Amino acid sequence: MTDYFPTSYQDSRERFIQSLSLLQSRWVNARLENHPLNDHPDLSIDRIWAGPHTKENLVVISTGEHGIEGYVGAAMLKVFIEEFAPRLNPENTGLLLVHAINPWGMYNHYRVNPNNVDLNRTFVYEGSYDPAINPDYDALMPLLNPQRPVHHLPLEDILFIAKVVKGLISPGKANIQAASLLGQHRHPNGIYYGGTQPEEETRVLMNLYRQSLEEYQNIIQVDMHTGYGPRYQMTVIVPPVDPTPSSEATVKFNYPLVQKIDAEEFYAISGDMGEYFYRLRDAEYPEKGLFACGFEFGTFGDSLFALIRSLRITILENQLRQFGAENESIARAVRQEYEELFFPVEQRWREKALADGRQALEGILQAYQLLK
Repeated sequence: MTDYFPTSYQDSRERFIQSLSLLQSRWVNARLENHPLNDHPDLSIDRIWAGPHTKENLVVISTGEHGIEGYVGAAMLKVFIEEFAPRLNPENTGLLLVHAINPWGMYNHYRVNPNNVDLNRTFVYEGSYDPAINPDYDALMPLLNPQRPVHHLPLEDILFIAKVVKGLISPGKANIQAASLLGQHRHPNGIYYGGTQPEEETRVLMNLYRQSLEEYQNIIQVDMHTGYGPRYQMTVIVPPVDPTPSSEATVKFNYPLVQKIDAEEFYAISGDMGEYFYRLRDAEYPEKGLFACGFEFGTFGDSLFALIRSLRITILENQLRQFGAENESIARAVRQEYEELFFPVEQRWREKALADGRQALEGILQAYQLLK
């Protein structure tokens, strides 16, 4: 099982590149493309295109939009390439496999890119990066973005809990969750910063999506994420613009947990990559078929305590990168817990993640009649 989960960006990338030969045995024209980052040319957004004889269907699997989450994503790429790609029909079904949308974040075990941008808050159709969204964020700045080095962790926990209690009273739990997760375009050093324009990585994916819609009639896209939701039950998350109710999708995909990315079922996101894909399709390629979703592998869990713990370490990690820590022991403890939020070491968790990913891939690909 450990073979599925790489521990470094380099090992993961090498395995992905080597998988090209496996795919070429069925898609003879399969090719590797690379986009080295402008400021970090040793790090690259890599993708494999495998074109069918007739460009009817395209399966898109993408990983590492939030860099550190790419390690679990790499495991799911391996599962897909070895177990599901051989069951697709190369006559009418092609592949677009994307390794490490955010290679800098994956290399450094960060969630953001070099500009502190959360890439899943940058996919804004037609470029409206509205600084006025998320008005509650400013009111919660003392909680979300402490402007000092990380102190002794027990003291940090006391200060954090005090601020959370104050926030629960005013503006309230729902407002805290919305403010912290929605995204914002005003505070470049803050958590969930969505930038003020498309990032380099964003533009690469936008171009790939446009190319996919231009060339193929029907597209199935799955993007891999970790962190939110029940610890031992992956959630299939679907942009709210998809017309199928979650209850129907659960039956359609024979999968127990499907949720819309909105405040009622999951949480709302401004600048979500999957929603961008739908909006591009609806505006410019309305005749094309599209189902875009994410696999969200929960780690800490979905209790109130787990949500507070997730927010706490997200804030501490950003605080550490922006201002440092009093000593290396504190910094190491923050980095270790942050790693656990997105890449758990527990064998039971990893085995369940693989099982859930297999079940969801089976259900989705069967629902669209793509598997032999």
